[in-house]
Formats: sequence, C-alpha cells, structure tokens
Amino acid sequence: MKKCAIVTGAASGIGRSVAETLARDGVRVVVADRDEEKGLAVAREISGHFVNVDLSKREACHHLVDAAMREFGRIDILVNNAGFQHVSPLEDFPEDKWDQMLSVMLTAPFLLTKYAWPHMKSQGWGRVVNISSIHGKVASPNKIGYTSAKHGLIGLTRAAALEGGAHGITVNALCPAYVRTPLVEGQIADQARAHKIPEDEVVEKILLKSAAIKKIIEPEEIANLVLFLCSDGGASVTGASWTIDCGWTAQ
Repeated sequence: MKKCAIVTGAASGIGRSVAETLARDGVRVVVADRDEEKGLAVAREISGHFVNVDLSKREACHHLVDAAMREFGRIDILVNNAGFQHVSPLEDFPEDKWDQMLSVMLTAPFLLTKYAWPHMKSQGWGRVVNISSIHGKVASPNKIGYTSAKHGLIGLTRAAALEGGAHGITVNALCPAYVRTPLVEGQIADQARAHKIPEDEVVEKILLKSAAIKKIIEPEEIANLVLFLCSDGGASVTGASWTIDCGWTAQ
C-alpha cells in the first residue's frame, strides 16, 4: 500500500520541493498551505490532495489530519515545514507577531504530531520531519520570534523521538542555513535596501560571510534528506537535528 504524507507550507520553497520529491518516490501527498492558488497547482502537478489551512488556528490542525485520513485512509509521514519570518528589535517586536510565529512554527507542529501519532502507532511505522533552521541552534539579532520557535521545535523533536521509538516512529529535525526560497529572497531584498548595496553583495557579504561553502542551499537538497529520513535507510535515525549550513556553524 502506498504511503501518505502531510507536508505543510507545501505551495512553495522547501515544502513544495519536499512534496514533489516524496511524490516521485510513490508517496501520496497532502499539500497543506494558506495559498490556495499555488497549493492547488502543486497538488495537481503531483496528483496529490490540497488542503487550505491556517495553521495559526488550533482547530485547523485537527481538520488537516482528518482531511488526510478521509482522502487516503492513513498517515505515514508528517513534514512540519510551514513558517515565516519577521525581523524587528526585541523592544519593538509586535506581541501579536510573537503569538502568530509560535502558533505556526511550534504549536502547530506539536498538534499535528499529536493528532497523527495514533495513526502512526496503529501501523507500527511513522516518520515526522520538522523543518527547523540553523536559528534553532544559534541566534541572530532581531529574529527573536523565529529563533525562539525554531529552538523549541528541536526540543519537541527530541522529546517526541523518545516516545516514538517503541512504536516504529522516528522524529528528526533539519536545520538549514539560507535556502533559495521566497522567504530568503525577500530577506535579501530587504537587506539590500537597508544597506544600500546590490543583492549579490548581500549574499556574499552578509548571508554567506561565515559559510565555508559560499552558496545558497537549494530546496532540493533539503528534500533529498527528508526522503532519506523517510526511507528504510533512515530507520535508525531519530531525535537528531541535522545541520545543513555549508559550514556556517563549524567555527
């Protein structure tokens, strides 16, 4: 029987690449996103199922899992990828933005894992992959909401991994540095305006300044690691937070 995956934030960027990669491997994919137009396009492309969902709403998380079960009758893989960035000094950081960031990037992964968990346990097999960030391991100024949520996601990963081991469920986190996504492209444009320099200089002098490999990571690189963790080859890997940062934190 074909496996089923839920991928959040799957209309673009890392999520889209993960959805496409899993589908090519024969997995049926639930494409979850707020962007209906792009999400439907991805679902049609991969013969998946689209669910329009606002993950800042708790009831929406339950709806997403229920929708996957109605459509495919099982949940084998959960990829918690949805997220967004807000850059602001701590003293000016909007409190509502803090609440929204933690809801989407920490509470939603907890709730989706909680709701998918019984289905994975009943099968004796499951894979949860949380897309954290290098900011789940180190901090940067003016990114307190994002950094806090991504640090918390690694804690969730480790705790869930300890509970899932006896039931054939693995839980891992990926911690990439700058990936070529709409989110990062927006940051490059913002930094270029703020520093009054060309965007290619932003990439060279700011984003990749501390990286050993001077490149923006491609979404497909992240998707390929997700695929490995969801394969039989990744069966013994759990509770790990995989650093994919071109050597940025090796110093």
